[in-house]
Amino acid sequence: MPADETSKRGTWGSKIAFIFAAAGSAIGLGNVWRFPMLVGKNGGAIFVFIYILSVIFVGFSVMLAELIIGRHTQKNPVGAFASIKPRSPWKLVGFLGVMTGVGILSYYAVIAGWATGYLVKTAAGTFRGTMDSTLTDRIFTEFTTSPLQVIFYFLVVIFLTCFIISKGVKAGIEKWSMVLMPLLFLIVIFLAIRALTLPGASKGIVFYLKPDFSKLTGNIFLFALGQAFFSLSLGMGTMITYGSYISKKENLVSSAGWVCFLDTFVAIMAGFIVFPTLFAFGGEPTIGPRLVFVVLPLIFSKLPAGQIFGSFFFILLILAALTSTISLLEVPVAYFVDDLKWPRKKATWFLGLVVFILGIPTALSTGGMKFFTKINFLSWMDLIFGNISLLVGGLFICLFLSYAWGVRRALEEVRFGNTSFRVKPLWIFSIMFLSPLAILFILIFIKTITG
Repeated sequence: MPADETSKRGTWGSKIAFIFAAAGSAIGLGNVWRFPMLVGKNGGAIFVFIYILSVIFVGFSVMLAELIIGRHTQKNPVGAFASIKPRSPWKLVGFLGVMTGVGILSYYAVIAGWATGYLVKTAAGTFRGTMDSTLTDRIFTEFTTSPLQVIFYFLVVIFLTCFIISKGVKAGIEKWSMVLMPLLFLIVIFLAIRALTLPGASKGIVFYLKPDFSKLTGNIFLFALGQAFFSLSLGMGTMITYGSYISKKENLVSSAGWVCFLDTFVAIMAGFIVFPTLFAFGGEPTIGPRLVFVVLPLIFSKLPAGQIFGSFFFILLILAALTSTISLLEVPVAYFVDDLKWPRKKATWFLGLVVFILGIPTALSTGGMKFFTKINFLSWMDLIFGNISLLVGGLFICLFLSYAWGVRRALEEVRFGNTSFRVKPLWIFSIMFLSPLAILFILIFIKTITG
């Protein structure tokens, strides 16, 4: 990375480069896999409605808070908290973010490996011809219980992630985000159009877009708010790190808005792919986590040109996952480069090796090894890092900006590149009261959210 070699830190080459990279961080398996799953299990359109409100009133506020802290300090999460509040325990929040990024990546890349394996299977015609749910379920079980296959595809994802990160901000993250994100948008639009033209797709559209307020429950609020928070990659310092590469001349408010919009756009479009397709073939929307790997391959096998349709879907899933694995690794890499003064390439490949070793138990926890399967290691990793750690980090970020550093100082940073912050009163209310209370509420009921 030329910029990183001649200066202390990298910077984004343009505002659009940052938006694509940050949106790529937010857009991941949570959008294409988890969001449709939760919509199906939680009443369809009513969940979508509450989810969008959660993004607007909570997600945007925390996103902007992280970007403010990052650009103001020009540091990774650990350095950022230590810079604003030296010799205080606040830097522990930054350490939590670094550890959370490593922890999430160790199991997230395993799931991304499943998608990679399924792309190979779909393109090779594994799901072509007469299929039933028993057969697709058996294919999934055989794949996830094969240690060699799962670990191999896991390693492929880690290698690709490390390769991109090792190139730095401009030559690595920015360059590949500018390629991957437009490709992702084109594929998701293409698949949505194809799904909407299927006979019987209208039933799926009604389920997805026509809210039934009689289905509204407290659980839907919990799930929707939790999904909005997790989907936007908040609470682990990713946006603090990405924000530290932003120029002072850029508008942070509009940047945060664009990232939230693009992330939500992909999630909504994923629903337009899944539900019209599902209802066109009489599928059950409440099937849960196995929807993508068991039900959709069955549907693809019955579609005209389903092999092509299915291949593009799993390419979409891989692109979404890869743009997120890049950001997950960048957080600890930035800490090693900034604070420990390691060369970027050395830090990247070392941390990639650490993540790979940490991820092996997860790779073996779906049947590959009896011990890890019995204790459900994957679920524990997701609960600890993908739920609790993110929420705790997000809560402390809100409290830090609001009460330790101060909203007034944060607003001074916002004024660089933005002379008129029109939603300032709403943002202040959200970051000081609404967002912390909402996150605390989720933490209290975390067992309900994680099922």
